[in-house]
Amino acid sequence: MKKFWPWLRLLLAVGILVALGVRLGTGAFLDGLRAIDAFSVTAALAIGLVTTVLSAGRWVLVARRLGLPLTMKTAVSDYYRAQLVNAVLPAGVLGDVHRAVNHGRESGDVGRGVRAVFFERMAGQVVLIGIGLAVLLTHPAPGLDLTLSGTTVAAILAGLALAVVVGWNIRPVRKALVNTLADGIRLLSFKTWPAVIGLSAATVAGYVAMFLVAARAAGSDATVTQLAPVVVLALLIMAIPVNIGGFGPREAFLAVAFGAAGLGAAQGFTTGIVYGVLALIAALPGAVVLFLSRRAKTEQVEVVAERVGQSREQELALAR
Repeated sequence: MKKFWPWLRLLLAVGILVALGVRLGTGAFLDGLRAIDAFSVTAALAIGLVTTVLSAGRWVLVARRLGLPLTMKTAVSDYYRAQLVNAVLPAGVLGDVHRAVNHGRESGDVGRGVRAVFFERMAGQVVLIGIGLAVLLTHPAPGLDLTLSGTTVAAILAGLALAVVVGWNIRPVRKALVNTLADGIRLLSFKTWPAVIGLSAATVAGYVAMFLVAARAAGSDATVTQLAPVVVLALLIMAIPVNIGGFGPREAFLAVAFGAAGLGAAQGFTTGIVYGVLALIAALPGAVVLFLSRRAKTEQVEVVAERVGQSREQELALAR
């Protein structure tokens, strides 16, 4: 199952997109591509820069609190690269895995490097959930009943508790849980978590702004009040690991949500397509980072090879 799960996720995402195309027609997809103009591209790059810097700042705070060195310049470049990899590869998290392991290796502690990225991303998700609940309580999504029964909440909590109990009896998992808990306690400092929450909230605001740009580019005239609950839910839906560069469940949800709100299912699907393309455009500076990093590695290899060649020449000269 572990071997086939990546392919299964890919097939599920493709199935969702194909089903939407059959149901709504390919016109909604083409409309999304045609809707992208110079203004939306500029806005995407600007918003992407702001959200990347904010997210990188959050990572720096968490990493330094855990005792790992990380400069803002390195964090921004690595975050851009991670976003691009996340956007172009099916799993959607491989970029974060790479920056976590790479930073851990450079810092001499891979485990703590992975935990730093885990806590950084988890903080963003927790703040997003909090904002989502606040928005839904004040502006419920029209036509969508998203309330959870007590039984459902109890089942979720019981499942989490069972996972912890089972994992505790597995030695490597228990060690990881202990280390994660210890690092989590270290982050419970007034010097860290208020700033992390503030940066996360500002980042969510940037994502919402990107969605609004996408909706306007797609031709939607819905008010911010109408779009707000749908947008925050769409951001949560995007965390589902069944997508192709983010495409899949997001478009399905937006089609249903826009249809339930009387805004048109095709409009929601088109908005999702526009957002996905704009998000990819916002991550394109990561391609520059990838190019420069590969070029730097190539130059390092050439320098090492040159030094090896020089040492060999010197040894031959001495032998003579």
